[in-house]
Formats: sequence, structure tokens, C-alpha cells
Amino acid sequence: MIVTESSIMRREIDEIPDAIRRFQRQSGTEAARIGARLRDLDPAVVVTIARGSSDHAATYFKYACEIMTGRPVASLGPSVVSVYGTKLALGGQAALAVSQSGKSPDIVALLAAARAGGAETIAIGNVEGSPLLEAAAWRLPLHAGPERSVAATKSFVTSVVAALAILAARTEDASLSGALDALPDQLEQALEQDWSPALDNCVRAKSLFSLGRGPGFAVACEAALKLKETSVLHAEAYSGAEVLHGPVSLVENGFPILAFVPDDAARPGLSEICARVSASGAALFTVGEAGSGVRLPHVATGHALTEPLSMLVSFYRFVETVARARGQNPDVPRGLKKVTETV
Repeated sequence: MIVTESSIMRREIDEIPDAIRRFQRQSGTEAARIGARLRDLDPAVVVTIARGSSDHAATYFKYACEIMTGRPVASLGPSVVSVYGTKLALGGQAALAVSQSGKSPDIVALLAAARAGGAETIAIGNVEGSPLLEAAAWRLPLHAGPERSVAATKSFVTSVVAALAILAARTEDASLSGALDALPDQLEQALEQDWSPALDNCVRAKSLFSLGRGPGFAVACEAALKLKETSVLHAEAYSGAEVLHGPVSLVENGFPILAFVPDDAARPGLSEICARVSASGAALFTVGEAGSGVRLPHVATGHALTEPLSMLVSFYRFVETVARARGQNPDVPRGLKKVTETV
């Protein structure tokens, strides 16, 4: 079924700038307190706890945190606790959980186990009073507003902003703090970018690759997931450093590739990879200057850690259109529901 222009998903995408403003107004002080606590704790490692889109938000945080602090961030597998019953040893470390609903039993159990294992626990979630927020020592509500479309959009972007706000406070980085303050107005512009040059290729595609590096890789992962769940299009995300290790053999003439190329230290290497896949016959679309392919417009933010979010917001508008053009209802993807409860 093709839905109208006023899909719930589209309306929630359009709410992203205001959702971030609400978070900054209502939870900004708490984010600063959490960042100060991490600065005092100075953990050798931060572990993340999440699934689905929230895990991509955690991946975004991983790259940002490792780039800014030099300290590792590792994703904990929920089944280690919920299935295998392992007791965690995390004394002096920190655990960051991210979830829109905060209701999945395995995510809640893992955060509780991390806290019992000595970690300083932080939960980012959109539903106040959820089991996940209640299980954490530090609670950071998103205030993104109800999200009724199955595909998370405004809660994803606000989750990343929340994690970056904690990081900015932890590192006392005024540049990142300023970039986050400027972001809502920039995302208003990001909603207006025209990606129609890529529409026909994506509508007709049977498979697609999305590429990125660093925080851009987290965005590539989120883009691939949204193409799968809203558009029933097989899409796989790869780090630019990994796509040449086998996956490129699948690229044939006209194979669509969407590359996120923000203006950061990874751009030169990713541009070289874009040139190679383009030479293999790919229908290459780049978000950011790569020197090859068809460049899709985006709004530069002036900061390497926020620019991928601007790219993603433009992608969200695009993927909602792709879903409708492929005859799908982006509000109700087949086989999915809003709250996924796993064990």
C-alpha cells in the first residue's frame, strides 16, 4: 500500500529539530552532570548496551568518544547475561544504555548486571519511568515526544545528541558544545535537501551498499537498517575500509552504493574507495565531496562530529519517499512492531 505524503514517519522526521531543542532545554543540565561524573570517574573503558537503531546510536558514540578521549568503548552482548548468566566485572568503569522504549528485558537485565558488577550506569531513553531508566544510576530522558512510527527517527537523532552532550561535558569541549547548540537550526535546512537524483536507482534496486567511516559508519548502518525495514530493500552497511575485503565482488554495473563522506580525517581514504567502486560500475551516490559519483546535497555543520547527523536527517526524508515509491507503508513495516522485546 502506498501511503500519503503525511505519513506518521514523515511527520516525526520533521519534528527532529524541535525534539533536539526540547532535549537541550529539559535535559541539557543533566547531560552536563553526567559528563562531569564521567570526567571525575575517568573510566578506562565505557561499555554500551543497545539493540537495533539504538545500537547504531551507541556506535556513533563509540567513535566520537574514542576519537576525543583515546579510551576504548565496547559493545556488550545482551545474551552474555540474559542467556548465559555471566556475572560482569566492571568496577570503576561506565556503562551507557540506549533505548527508545526502555522495555526490552535483555537490555534492562544487562544494565542491571553492569550496575551489580560495579559500573557507573547511565541510561538514555525516550519513555520516562521505563524499566531501563529505572535500572540506571543516571537517567537521561530524551523528551523527543511520542514516536508512533515503527521506524525510529527523531528518537535516534536525539539519542546521539544526548550521548554527544555527555561527551562534550566530559571533555569540556566548547567546540562540540557550540556545534550541538547550532544543530537544530541546521537540521531544519537538512530537511529540505533534494535527493531525487538517487530515487529511481533505489526504487528499482534489489540490493544496496551504504558506506562510511567513523561516525559516518554509524550513519551508514542506520541507513541500511531503515532501507530494510521501511522499503523492504536488502541493504548492507560497510566501513569504507572493509568493503574492498570481499563485498566489492558483488558490485556490478548499476549496483547502487550510498556513501556518507563527512568533512573529517577519513574523507581522503573514503574518497579513494568511492573512486574504486565507481570504476567497478557502481551507481555511486555520495553525501559529501568524494570526487566521484553523483553528489547528493547536505547541510555542512562545521563540526566533524555533528555533520553525519545532518546527512542522516536528509536521508530519513529520502528513505520515507523510497518506501512509498516501492509500495510500502513506512509507518507499519511488515513483520515489525514498535517495541521489540528480546531475551
